[in-house]
Amino acid sequence: MKTIAILSQKGGAGKTTLAINLAVAAIFAKKKSAIIDIDPQASATNWHDSRGLENPVVVSAQPARLQNILTAAEESGADFVFIDTAPHSESAALAAARIADFVLIPCRPAILDLRAIGNTIDILKIAGTKAAVVLTCVPSRGSLADEAAEAVASYKIPLSPVRIGHRTSFIHSLTLGQAVQEYEPNGKAVVEIIGLYKWTVKQVNM
Repeated sequence: MKTIAILSQKGGAGKTTLAINLAVAAIFAKKKSAIIDIDPQASATNWHDSRGLENPVVVSAQPARLQNILTAAEESGADFVFIDTAPHSESAALAAARIADFVLIPCRPAILDLRAIGNTIDILKIAGTKAAVVLTCVPSRGSLADEAAEAVASYKIPLSPVRIGHRTSFIHSLTLGQAVQEYEPNGKAVVEIIGLYKWTVKQVNM
């Protein structure tokens, strides 16, 4: 079993969106996945409540319970567990980073988000966990994403080659308790999520 934590000290970066869509992508790839929601806002948990389907399993928990829940997930045969974390909580982020095999850092191509990466990277240095930045909410036109990629390079942290676009299908699908693969199977968002899922799998050697 591999554990992927999704961290960002900046709110609105797309942590829950990535956790949900990657977990569903794993299911479509015939893997058993689960989400541990340690964000007090419980967005992933609320999504699961509106979903009406068991998979992926979503467990709302305190950071101190992470190890217990991961042990239970492994015993139940999970292949992947995605940890959805809260912004502005260094202790929770550190707990998730320490227990993860890999960390994804979602980041919008905006100056405040790019500056916030530094705080998350500081946490990762303490945890010593392998990580990469994922650009999210990328506009379909303009040079913002390329400029953001250059800014990320200054932090000396890997950048995912897959960028997640600013697409309404992410919003509509979550509202309906779905992932983009279920809401719009042939959409561009699906191509991006599948690409990110496959790339992430390679990072954890599965």
